[in-house]
Parts: sequence; structure tokens; C-alpha cells
Amino acid sequence: MSDQLASSHPATASASGRRPGTAQLLILLSASCLSVLGAVLIAPVLPRLQDAFAGVPGAAVLAPVVLTVPALLIGLTAPFAGLIVDKVDRKRLLLIALVCYAITGTAPLYLPTLPAILVSRVLVGVCEAAIMTCATTLIGDYWSGARRSRYLSLQTLVASLSATVFLALGGALGAHSWRTPFWVYAVALVLVPLTAKLIWQPGGKATTGRRLAPLPWRALLTPCLVTFVGGIVFYTLIVELSFVLTEAGLGSTAAIGGISALMSVATAAGCVVFARLSHRTPRALLPVEFGLSAIGFALVFATGSVPVIAAGAAVAGFGTGMLLPTLLTWAVNGLDFEQRGRGTGVWTAALFIGEFLCPLLIAAIGAGAGGLRPAIGVLGLAAAAMAVLCVFTIRRHNPRLDVTTD
Repeated sequence: MSDQLASSHPATASASGRRPGTAQLLILLSASCLSVLGAVLIAPVLPRLQDAFAGVPGAAVLAPVVLTVPALLIGLTAPFAGLIVDKVDRKRLLLIALVCYAITGTAPLYLPTLPAILVSRVLVGVCEAAIMTCATTLIGDYWSGARRSRYLSLQTLVASLSATVFLALGGALGAHSWRTPFWVYAVALVLVPLTAKLIWQPGGKATTGRRLAPLPWRALLTPCLVTFVGGIVFYTLIVELSFVLTEAGLGSTAAIGGISALMSVATAAGCVVFARLSHRTPRALLPVEFGLSAIGFALVFATGSVPVIAAGAAVAGFGTGMLLPTLLTWAVNGLDFEQRGRGTGVWTAALFIGEFLCPLLIAAIGAGAGGLRPAIGVLGLAAAAMAVLCVFTIRRHNPRLDVTTD
């Protein structure tokens, strides 16, 4: 990535005259990947972790929760992180969260019991909520207009691609021991001195001791409700694709990994396309994005053919790759400086609660609909319904996504 990427348009300057550039963008994008690391890194070693604590009552239930509980905590605590961001300081909270993330993330290297590891994972989720809220808020602070839309899209792109890298890394390190992948959480310490030196509180503004401007709930509620559903749609095939392919008779883990990588590439392509379409309104983009997701889910549901399932995953991935930055930009562009942390926190909570509930919802639907693929078919119908609802419920005069709000 060159300096041209971060300087092709004017950036928002701080009160001290500093302007954000490539260094600031790379730090914030790297910080955004830490929540992805927490979500997928240890997935390959969960069976070995469960075996290590096989004698612990409820280990079969607690071991998977070790992976998923951070997402739940992000959903529950991101709004509080946003309040601190607006009330106190973006940079200070980010620094504290990075240090605590490294400490709690590496704790399973030496913790002797499964309940203790679970507690450490709860604390990781709290740290991830603060990091995600701070990083996204600072991107919204530092840049505006089309550049803000492009960089929020880039945030989604980098996070999506990093998931594939972290899965492979977790599997490789887990070959040595189920504890070894937890060393990777120490990477957050690399960002601490860089953040301390190169990130600043935008505009020198701090609102400590002052009454915060109220959130524009009427404008924020619709993006967050749509984001909750979008989180479910986004996460569906990330969680379930390998199981669908196994049911279809594909036994090669390399082939399953290749099809999953294809979906990741399609997601990345969707992010790139969004960056070129950010001049359009949410009312124009969301029906297309939910519609593509619905088509992809329908293809996965319709047949047991592996090539058709792969095509469906790619179509759905492309749709969700456009969907997530659309939703994020829609929410952030309606906020000013004193509202941006809280608004971003509420949006983050909506996304991650949807993602956390996704596997539970699929299991419940599958129990009633007759299996995994029928459940995905039902969610495809829900995505199609959302495409129609967005046409009729989002205001026609909703501003385009690359508007400047500061």
C-alpha cells in the first residue's frame, strides 16, 4: 500500500495541523483484525482443547464456547466502549485495550483449568469491543466523504482476508500443541508503541466533564436493525460452509479449504466493488446486496452438487462483501464527533450479536426444517425479504454513502 492510497484526497486535519496518512491507516486496519483473530485463530485446535479437559464436567459444551464467547461480549460491551470513547479519549482507551488484549489473549498458555480459560476469553471479548470501537471511530474521525467510505470498505476487506490467514496459522501452530496458537495474541503489543507515537486524539477534542450530545436514535435505529440481520446473513456460510460441503460428500479438507478461500476472495471482491459504488444510497445498494446473498443461499440449498454449492458460496460472499461496508458507512456517516464513538459501539453490538446468534438460529431452524441446507434456504428467503423491505422502508432521500458529515 503506498502513500497515494492515504493521500489521494484531503484528510481531516487535527487542531495541531496533523493529517492522517498511510501509517495511521495501517495501524487502525491492523487493530481491526484483532477481533477476527479472536474469532477464528483457535478454531482448528478446539477438538484438542476439548480432549485436554475431557474429565471436566460439561467440557463438550464449554470448549466451543471458548471460541464464541468473545463475539457475545463484543455485542454486549461495545456500546459501553463507545460511551468511554466519546466521554474520555479514543487513543487512551485503544492503548489500554491493546495491552489488556495481549495479556488476556495469551493467558491460556498457562491457565490450568477450562473455567479459567473461559474467563480469560470473556475478558478478550471486552478488549476486542474497545479495540473495534476505537479503530472504527478513528477511521470515521480522520477521514470524511468518499475516502471514509473507501477505508471503511478496506477495513472489512482486510478483516475478511485475515480470517483465512488466521485459520491457517492456528492450524499450523496447533500441530505442536493446542496452547501454542495463543502466543499470537501477543502481536497486539507490537501496535502499542506505534499507536502511542502515531495516533492522536482527533482535533485534540475531549468531552470529559461535559454533557454529551444525544445520539440521533431515529437515524441510527434503522441501520442497526438492518445490521443485526446483516450479521446473521454475513456469518451464515462462514460458519456452516464446511459442514454443507461435508454433507455433500466432499471429504478432502484441502478442497473444503479451497472453496472457503474462494468465498473469501468473493467477499473481498464485494468490498472492492462497494468502494466504487459508495456514491450510491443505502436504498439503492442494500436490496442488491441482500438479493445476491439470497441467490447464493438458494444455490447452496437447491442441490447437493459441490460445484453449485461453491458457486452459491461465491455469490453470497460477493453480496456480503458489499453489505457490511454499506451498513457501517450508513451508520457512521450520520454521526458527528461527539456521537461517533457511541454510535459505532451500538452498530458493532448489533453486528456481533447477530453473528453470535447465527449458529444458534441455524440449529433451531434446521431442527424444524429438516437439516442444515433447508435452514440455509430459510435464511435465503429471509435475505430476499430484507431486500424487498429495504426498498420500501429506507427513505428515498437518504444521503449517499460518501457524504461529508464533519
